[in-house]
Amino acid sequence: MSVPETKPTVLVLTALPLEYTAVRAHVPGREEFVHARGTRVETGRLPDSPWHVAMSELGVGAERAAALTAQLIDWLHPEAVLFVGVAGSLKDDIGVGDVVVGTQVYEIHGGKQAHDGFKVRPRALPGSHALEQAARSAARDLAEVRVHFAPIATGDIVLADSRSDIARHIERHYNDAGAIEMEGSGAANAAHLSGRLDALVVRGISDRADRNKRRADAGGSQERAAAQAAAVAVALLHKYRPRGRGSGGSEEGPQGGYGGDHIDFRGGTFHGPVIGKQAGGR
Repeated sequence: MSVPETKPTVLVLTALPLEYTAVRAHVPGREEFVHARGTRVETGRLPDSPWHVAMSELGVGAERAAALTAQLIDWLHPEAVLFVGVAGSLKDDIGVGDVVVGTQVYEIHGGKQAHDGFKVRPRALPGSHALEQAARSAARDLAEVRVHFAPIATGDIVLADSRSDIARHIERHYNDAGAIEMEGSGAANAAHLSGRLDALVVRGISDRADRNKRRADAGGSQERAAAQAAAVAVALLHKYRPRGRGSGGSEEGPQGGYGGDHIDFRGGTFHGPVIGKQAGGR
C-alpha cells in the first residue's frame, strides 16, 4: 500500500462527483494513491499555502462516510478534515448559492420509539473552533459568497418536501439548523473518535429542501453550490495554519513574544529562583 509522503495535510472529503470536481479544480499537480482496501485519494499542494490536500470522493450516506473517513485518517494522519459539498436550506434567509459552515452537526434520527410517541435523543458534534474561526476570517473577504454559520442537520434522507413529517420533526427538535445533508455527522464522528483532530462541514446550498428541488438541480444549482462551498473551503485553508506554524498553532500574541524588560523562559523547567538582567542598549 503506497502512502503519501508525510507533509502537513488536510483531508477534504466529498460525496458526489460534482462536489469532488469543484474541490479538485483548486489543487493542481495531483498524484493518486490507493489504499490497500481500494479507497483512492488524490493529493496535491494547495497553491500559496503550506497545505497538501488529500481529496477523496466517498459516496453517499453517513455510515459510509464514517467508515471511510476513519480509514483515511488512520492512513494519512491529516491535521484537519473538511467535508465539502451541497445541501438543502432549512431557513428562509439562506438562499441557493449561499454557503453554510457547520458550527455543529446534528444526527437527526437518534431517539426511542415509545408507546406515547417518538422520544428524541439529540446528538450534536461541534465543528472545530480553529477551523470555524479561519472560515469567519476568510468569509470577510469573499464578497461574492454569502456565508452563514449555523448547525447542520445530517440524515439518511433527501428532503424534497418542506411539509413532510421529517421536515416537521427537524423544525420541532433541531430548529436552529441552517441546512440538511447526508454525510457530515459520519465524517465528524470519525474525526472526533480519532483523537485531537480538527473537523468542519462546509455546504453550499443547492435547493430549499422543498418540492422545487428537482427544478433547482436541473437548473445547475448543485454545480454552483459545490463551487461556492469549495471556494470557502480553500479560502479558510489559506487562513488556517499547520500546528506549530504561525497563528493556527501558536498561543503567541501579535507581537511574537514578550517585550520590555521580560526574558522569555516559556517552555523551560526551573527548580529554583531565576535572576536575570537585560543588558545592552540602556
